[in-house]
Amino acid sequence: MQNLSRAYPVWLCDVWGVVHDGHKPFAAAVAALTRHRAEGGKVIFITNAPRPKAVIQAFIDHIGVPRSSYDDMVTSGDVTRDLMLHLAGPAVYHLGPEKDLPLFAGLAVQRVPLDEAGSVVCTGLFDELKETAEDYRPQLAEMLRRGLPMICANPDKVAQKGKLLMPCAGAIAEIYEAMGGKVLMAGKPFAPIYELALQVAGGVPKAQVLAIGDGPDTDIKGALQNGLACVFISGGINEGDDAEADVRRRYPRAKIIHAMRELYWS
Repeated sequence: MQNLSRAYPVWLCDVWGVVHDGHKPFAAAVAALTRHRAEGGKVIFITNAPRPKAVIQAFIDHIGVPRSSYDDMVTSGDVTRDLMLHLAGPAVYHLGPEKDLPLFAGLAVQRVPLDEAGSVVCTGLFDELKETAEDYRPQLAEMLRRGLPMICANPDKVAQKGKLLMPCAGAIAEIYEAMGGKVLMAGKPFAPIYELALQVAGGVPKAQVLAIGDGPDTDIKGALQNGLACVFISGGINEGDDAEADVRRRYPRAKIIHAMRELYWS
């Protein structure tokens, strides 16, 4: 990573699964990010967490991710709030757990029951420990019947929490879209979150930016679609020894500069 630090002064780094596992930070990753900043680089955390930046910062503070390891952060929740203001209309149905309610704080939108809503904001499953995305098909069918658009606040399909892989909002959105529903995605791999991250980074040329992440369909696809070089973290949510080969087959045009099981300075 030392050579990449010199070649790419700005790192857009995924958080969940790369910097921490939901319970504790990865010491080697924190050290690498801190070293990059000490060498004069900049680190912007870019996460599909469906809550505002301040809430996510408080969470990673709590589990021990030091502020010295990054300069700033953009979240899918920040992009979702903008989409709600401009596209959702005043009455929305929230499909997701209560922990995501800060997403709505201070916005001129009203959370209403599904039969009164003009759109749906999906932040995840109500109970990610007991449910699967398939459990939501009846509710999705009703949403489709009423023609309700969905804003997906977290395009991730799964996330690592300790040793568990937990289903995310992206898994529900995938089913709804396959059923014929309209889905607006707020986070990676889609352009709005990258545009915000690059703005926060100071408007540097894309040739000086490196994306780092473990999600083939979010981080790697996002880097490809947004013209960024990337480092693929092949551990975490990726199973098996052929994760790197698999992601290179799926995204042959992606500029994958390096692949490693975990982020560390070398």
